Amino acid sequence: MSIEVAESQSCPGYVDGPPWLFKGSALYQLHLVKADIARSFIPKDLRLVEAFGYTLGGFFLARYDDSPAGMFDELVVIAGIVWNPPTSCAWAARVLVNSHKACRHGRKHVGLPSHVARFSKSCSKQRVMATSENPKSKWNGFLNMIGISSTCSSPKGCMDIQVTEITGSSATALCDINLPTDALESKSDKKWLGPAIRMSLPSFRVRAVEPAKISGPTTALQSDEGRSFDEPSFNSNDDLRDVFAENDSLNRSISVLLSKPIFALEFNSLKMQVDAPTIVSQRSDNVVSDS
Repeated sequence: MSIEVAESQSCPGYVDGPPWLFKGSALYQLHLVKADIARSFIPKDLRLVEAFGYTLGGFFLARYDDSPAGMFDELVVIAGIVWNPPTSCAWAARVLVNSHKACRHGRKHVGLPSHVARFSKSCSKQRVMATSENPKSKWNGFLNMIGISSTCSSPKGCMDIQVTEITGSSATALCDINLPTDALESKSDKKWLGPAIRMSLPSFRVRAVEPAKISGPTTALQSDEGRSFDEPSFNSNDDLRDVFAENDSLNRSISVLLSKPIFALEFNSLKMQVDAPTIVSQRSDNVVSDS
């Protein structure tokens, strides 16, 4: 079920109003997403950019070390690309953050489908610890930003990020993101990091990397009260409909993540200025905006 946000609740850190500044690192990965799946997230009055039954979706995985909500992780599931004349924009199907402040602000003020989540980071069993003979690469900025590179350094290993959505006392596994470190670490000191690109929104240093591997949940996680996600509690028919709708949205979001990856970009030294959103579509259940 969705997270309720009281109108009286404020979002500390956002009180000064836009523009809001976010600093950190991110991985932007493009997938080929079936148009019919993407279209289920997009209002009917907006046009999906598609060809041969597919659109460009994927995900945006970020670690912000400075933001109005402080340090937090974010996973944005991107359903596809929609026309927003005179340009186009990526459409967020689901947003996972490990910050209640960021979640409240995203829902109340930006119209994002935000949910609180847990980001569990670990090294794969094949990983070896750093030694003087096997030093960490100086180009592992993204790993360092998400708090993993200090313990993992083998260029042939992987590190995993398990994203678990938290709803009340229930925890639901969403996905595992497996990042090969040879994509994020250099094989020599001459590895090209990429050009520094400075724009008013945003500035960053970017380079292409090997796409991350995504796997879906294998088992239903138990809640604190002993129920699994497949056994929710509800008090009315409206609650039951909400549960079924949320389950369907979650499953479609997982389908987007499991679609075919085609390209990935790593952003370091990211400085992103976010202005106040503008409404591009008004829906009965939510206000969808473009920021």
